[in-house]
Amino acid sequence: MKKVIALVIAVIMLFALVACSAKPAANPTPDASTGITKDNIKIGCVHISDPSDMGYTYNHDLGTENMKKALGLRDDQIINKYNTPEGSECETAIRELVEAGCNIIFATSFGFEDYMVTVAKEYPNVEFCHATGYKAAIENLPNYHNYFVSIYEARYLAGIAAGLKTETDKLGYVAAFDFAEVISGYTAFYLGAKSVNPDVTMDVMYTNSWNDPTVESQVAQALIDGGCDVISQHSDSTAPATTAAQNGVWQCGYNADMIPAAPTASLVSARADWSKYLIYAVNCVLDGKPIATDWCQGLSEGAVFLSPLNEDIIAPGTAEAIEEAKAKILSGEIHVFDGPLTGTAVGGGEDLDIPAGEYFHESETVSAPSFAYIIPGINVIKG
Repeated sequence: MKKVIALVIAVIMLFALVACSAKPAANPTPDASTGITKDNIKIGCVHISDPSDMGYTYNHDLGTENMKKALGLRDDQIINKYNTPEGSECETAIRELVEAGCNIIFATSFGFEDYMVTVAKEYPNVEFCHATGYKAAIENLPNYHNYFVSIYEARYLAGIAAGLKTETDKLGYVAAFDFAEVISGYTAFYLGAKSVNPDVTMDVMYTNSWNDPTVESQVAQALIDGGCDVISQHSDSTAPATTAAQNGVWQCGYNADMIPAAPTASLVSARADWSKYLIYAVNCVLDGKPIATDWCQGLSEGAVFLSPLNEDIIAPGTAEAIEEAKAKILSGEIHVFDGPLTGTAVGGGEDLDIPAGEYFHESETVSAPSFAYIIPGINVIKG
C-alpha cells in the first residue's frame, strides 16, 4: 500500500514539474524577427507633448496616423505615450511599451535618447527608433536606430519668404536650445532670406524649452520690440505666430500650417512628413529586414516640404523665388550651406571656413544635424 501511495505521489510531482516548465516567462519580450504580421504588430510612440501643441508632437502624431492608414493598421495596434518628460519618466514609458508587447518603439524628443539606449540593450528583440539623436552609430546596437529629416532645406525656402517680406531688414528667431539641430535650422532660414535680401540680419533668442507657449510669446515680443518684423521659430507652439499677429508683423512657422492660428501674420511653415520614416521602419520589421542605423531624407524624397503660402500677405514674387531655389536644391546646383561660409563654433572647437565651390555636408553621413556655428549676420541675444 505504501508503495502504491509513493508511486501516486511521484506521478503527481512529475506532472507538476512538467506543468511548471510549460509556463511562459513573466512579461515575455516580443520577438521582432519572427511571426510579425500586419495583423499582430504593435507599435509604441513616446512624445514630449501631445497633438494639441499644434506643432512638433502634432506633426509626429500626424505621421503616425498617415503610417497607420498607409499600412492598413488598426487603432489598437498603436500605443502613444504623450506628455512624457525628458527624464526617468521616459524610461518608464518605454518599458511599459515593451511590456505591452510593442515590436517597434519610436521616441521623438532629443532628451529621450539615453533612456532609449538603456532599454534597447535589455531587449534585443524589440526595435528602438529615436528621432533627432546621434548615438546609434556610437552604440552599435543592431536594434537601435536614429532618424531625422533634412528640415534645413525647407527652412531655407521659408527664409526666402521672410527675406522678401521684411521691411526693416531684421528677422527674429525664437529658438529652443543652442543645439546643432536648432542652430542648423535657424542658419538655414537666415541663408534663405539672405539669398534674396543681402542686407538682412537676424536676432536669435533661446527659450531653453521645446514647448513653453508663455516663454515663446515673451521671446517673440522681445524680438519684435527690438525691431524684428518677421519672426520664425524652432519651438513647438503657435505662440510666436499669434504674438506676431498681435503686433502687426509677420511670421514663418514650423511643423504645422499656422495660417489658421494667425491668418494676418503667418507667411508659410517648414514641415516634415514623418510618415516617410515610420512606414519604412515598420515595413522593415514586417519584412524581417534590418533598419538603417541612421536615416535622413529631405526635399527630393518628400520628407520635408512647405505648407501653402499665405497668398494674402506674401511679398510679390515669393512663390516664384521659392520654386526657383527648390529646383536648384533638387538638381544639386546649390546647397543650403554653400561656401564661402565662415562661422564661430558654438561651445568651442575649430571655427568654420568653407571656401567657394564647397559646402557643409549636413546630415549626409549621420541623421542628426551637426552644423553648430554662428555665422556673420546672426546675432544671438542672451536672455
